[in-house]
Amino acid sequence: MEKRLFARRLRENTHAWLLLLPTFIFLAMFTFYPLYKTVYTSFFMKKLAVRIPQFVGADNYRTLWEDDKFWKVFGNTLVFVIGTVPAAMAIAMAMALFVNKAIRGGGVTRTFYFYPTVIPAIAIANIWLFIYTPKYGILNTILDWFHIPSVNWLGNVSTVLGATIVMAIWKEAGFLMVFYLAGLQNIPKDLYEAAEVDGGKPWYVFWKITFPLLMPSTLFIFIIATTGAFKMVDHLAVMTGGGPDNASNLLLYHIYETAFKFWDEGMAATLTVVLIALLLIVSCIQFFGLDKKIHYS
Repeated sequence: MEKRLFARRLRENTHAWLLLLPTFIFLAMFTFYPLYKTVYTSFFMKKLAVRIPQFVGADNYRTLWEDDKFWKVFGNTLVFVIGTVPAAMAIAMAMALFVNKAIRGGGVTRTFYFYPTVIPAIAIANIWLFIYTPKYGILNTILDWFHIPSVNWLGNVSTVLGATIVMAIWKEAGFLMVFYLAGLQNIPKDLYEAAEVDGGKPWYVFWKITFPLLMPSTLFIFIIATTGAFKMVDHLAVMTGGGPDNASNLLLYHIYETAFKFWDEGMAATLTVVLIALLLIVSCIQFFGLDKKIHYS
């Protein structure tokens, strides 16, 4: 009997592992091996001026630690993420609450809100480049109506990062709205009916019913919005090129410049390891820290 039970479990486990094998192969080829190769390369001096890569140990990380440009780019990245994610989530929730109501033309409104998401990032960058153009851009034209001097939004160190944050919020809010909308439609309607019978005010109903029941969706949205913000760099190639004086440069764009403009593969690999570690730390804090405070039922 025990042998038969063992044989059946072995057969089931073997079948399960065989079904998972294609996924493991793809993960090994396109995730684990590139990750290993990146970490391995980060310990070498590998650039255009060096024909044979030279093992330098932790020198690349030491050089990075002492690099002022890296710390400036690192700080820009954190400011960009902190400035983009909470605002985009708040706007996305507000839009989802609005379009979730049974209003005429709701489908058109959803499409209107979601439309920035489907526009390519390069096209969006060109749109906002026109908005921010000094003197002749839409924003400066509006300022001129109120006799406010023109501002070089993308050419000023103090305004360029904020200008790109506004663009990122505009692009991401519609995408995040879809997840909030799905969460709203899964909340039982009888809870709202009971609150209405008890005379609950809309703001009270939101904080006591809607918001707590949206917390699982909020955690998921928070994670994908944060990781997505770290990867939003396409607009820099069109709008600022990381300038002026690296005031709008972000970590992923800095990796691109190091690898494909300066051809320093070793330092680019080191920067990539730092970015991966940063994303891992942020994701662990979000998932293991916030998940314990969320009720799923």
